[in-house]
Amino acid sequence: MTVTGYSDKINHALAFAAKHHDRQVRKGTKLPYLTHPANVAVILTRYACDNDTVVSGILHDVIEDCVREGYTREMLEQRIGDKFGAKVLDTVLAVTYRKQDDDGVELSGDDRKADYLERLSGASEEARWVSAADKIHNASSIISDLRRTVDNETIWSRFGGGRAGTGRWYRQVYERLRELGFNAPIMEELDNVSGELQNLAG
Repeated sequence: MTVTGYSDKINHALAFAAKHHDRQVRKGTKLPYLTHPANVAVILTRYACDNDTVVSGILHDVIEDCVREGYTREMLEQRIGDKFGAKVLDTVLAVTYRKQDDDGVELSGDDRKADYLERLSGASEEARWVSAADKIHNASSIISDLRRTVDNETIWSRFGGGRAGTGRWYRQVYERLRELGFNAPIMEELDNVSGELQNLAG
């Protein structure tokens, strides 16, 4: 991979994400949602990922979370593809949780996770990097919140899977990526973070 840094494309991706995540906050906090994709970008940059992978990390939640106020999923896909290219769009779609399967059947929360894990098998190397970085930041954020909070249940209750389900989920993503032969350097960090969160979940 080529070492990346500041670029117009990354700058435009941050502006695009800021526009579409406007007024959204991180679950159970008052933090602007943009702090998450920005941190995913920082993680990917630490591992010298290329521009398109970093841009995909910045945009990875736009399609999933920003279908609102006149924007359909199709419109967001079109805008990302037009502005950032087909490779970025494909990477974003690979790590986007689906609400419906290929037959249009509504997926439950557990089914969405199973579908996500299954689709990683056909995902590109870049998408697997984004998946790992996304899970590292989410899990690290939960761990930090748990360390700052006296009543840990107020943290676990933010998530549909509760304590056990949340701890297990991040470990499942790590194990799935490893099973698929994704042995990039970022996997050591994901191993450590997901393992620590699972231990805290008990």
